[in-house]
Amino acid sequence: MKIDRLLGIITILLNNKRITAKDLAEKFEVSIRTIYRDIENICLAGIPVVTYQGGGGGIGIAEGYKLDKSILTNDELDNIIIGLKSIESISNNTNIELLLEKLSPKQEDIISVSNNIYIDLTSFYKTNLSQKINLLREAINRNLEVYFDYFSSKGFSQRHIEPYFITFKWSAWYVFGYCKLRNDFRLFKLNRISDLKITDRTFRPRDIPEERLNLDNYFNSEKIITMLVDRSYEYKIVDQYGVGSYEITEDNRIKFKLIYTNYQYAMEFILSLGDKVHILSPDSIIEDLKKNSKNILNMYK
Repeated sequence: MKIDRLLGIITILLNNKRITAKDLAEKFEVSIRTIYRDIENICLAGIPVVTYQGGGGGIGIAEGYKLDKSILTNDELDNIIIGLKSIESISNNTNIELLLEKLSPKQEDIISVSNNIYIDLTSFYKTNLSQKINLLREAINRNLEVYFDYFSSKGFSQRHIEPYFITFKWSAWYVFGYCKLRNDFRLFKLNRISDLKITDRTFRPRDIPEERLNLDNYFNSEKIITMLVDRSYEYKIVDQYGVGSYEITEDNRIKFKLIYTNYQYAMEFILSLGDKVHILSPDSIIEDLKKNSKNILNMYK
């Protein structure tokens, strides 16, 4: 939009001593002629834009004209920029980049913004994840149903949902929607979605029961596995569950209670500990581990 471009140009001029019309045209993907028209409009708005000739010349703001710092404090601006950068990590939206340009001045005498926190919300599949998020956001904004293939612990299925919102929770991205296959609200992990397609079928948003909006309820069937783990794998326990999640026994082993909601994840975690773990309870997990171990052994006979 023209107003976004004008605001972007003003901020860039405030942040840079001088910049050429060609550089501005390339940044905003418009012609040099358009940039000069924008500069005229900015001057008409009362902002003193000056053109410098010769080597090192370009377009700049007259000296002495500064950005009003009273709008946001440094801490407030810091928090906004941290949030925008985290969103930028999973988005290909150029508007976020332009907004960051507006909010991140380079001149020390304008405002100082620290860069001591960086949040990357991507996975190993950044490009694929960004595409899914962009498609889902479009579907949500336009109230359009979507189709996709889904891989879960119960197997492969094809889903048809009304998408309501996207959330980052439990270290992963999910879409919350009404599933036409299950006739109920469901959470779908984005990394398990493939062949995502937006349909031309619109839907009228349903009233979502308050208890369904508490996403923790989707993983509330907690069970406990008690185990002893060798101290050499203490870092794995700390990495996933924290320092205060276990105790050290008299024989210098870790006594750990794994609280889980997903059986498959629990078994994968236990197996990742190899022969450095001894399960104390429940007996059902011990029996399942015996079966898994026998199957693995038989595979390599």
